[in-house]
Amino acid sequence: MSRIDDLNRILRSLQTESPDIRASALISEDGLMIASALPQHIDEMRVAGMSATLLSLGTRASRELSLGGLEQTLIRGSDGYAVMLTSGKGSMLLAITTKQAKLGLIFLDMSRAAKEIERIL
Repeated sequence: MSRIDDLNRILRSLQTESPDIRASALISEDGLMIASALPQHIDEMRVAGMSATLLSLGTRASRELSLGGLEQTLIRGSDGYAVMLTSGKGSMLLAITTKQAKLGLIFLDMSRAAKEIERIL
């Protein structure tokens, strides 16, 4: 099994174990899609680019506000959440959730997935 297959397996497992996660992706900090479990109607390149931009802005804001290194980024929309979590050197894990998602459980499941991803990368 290749590393990409292993990463895709982790993303699918994250969605299976957390029913409130509708989609997930692993994105490099420079905006390249590494692996994804996104619906077909979502443009992977666009998601990767937006995620890299959010990472850059979040990193700068965290530094300017003396908050230390950026660990998480959370976007709350009327229909759900987009949660980004650092997952090893140079990558971030993105999860798109339902409106009813319990964020504590989402963070826990994403942290576990991020540790698995770090081992592979």
